[in-house]
Amino acid sequence: MKKSSEYWITNQILLIGEKNGTKRHILVDERGVPLSIVVTGANRHDVTQVENVLKNRVRKPRGRTKQHLCADAGYSGEKSEAIMKKHRYIPHIRPRGEEKIAIQNGYKARRWIVEVAHSWFNRFRKLLVRYEKTNSSYEALLHLAATVIIYRKLTVI
Repeated sequence: MKKSSEYWITNQILLIGEKNGTKRHILVDERGVPLSIVVTGANRHDVTQVENVLKNRVRKPRGRTKQHLCADAGYSGEKSEAIMKKHRYIPHIRPRGEEKIAIQNGYKARRWIVEVAHSWFNRFRKLLVRYEKTNSSYEALLHLAATVIIYRKLTVI
């Protein structure tokens, strides 16, 4: 049995200086269905969480073909691109300014899919402002919300 101090260390709210803050890293498919959710402190950089997001994926990619992964500019860097390639993804990392130029050249924008997924999570009032003291409680609510989002997506089809 864990001591109470060990439990608190593993489930504490991740802090930013004196303020509480968390960041959700969400991996979604082309329809916006959540495949992976990782919660970190808001002071952690996105690049450090690439491995966790790809490891925690609910459904692993099938076959030997590589899949495309559109990522935010926060995930740019040689190390994160190497991790994406190790997990059989072809990384596409483009800052917002470059995305506007690509749209003018006839390419479709894909960033909105992830932004909409974050918006769907924010529609759950319990998740919009975090009141939970432990990460495990907050992650449980995120997984419940993801289940509802997936159910709604499946009933539309």
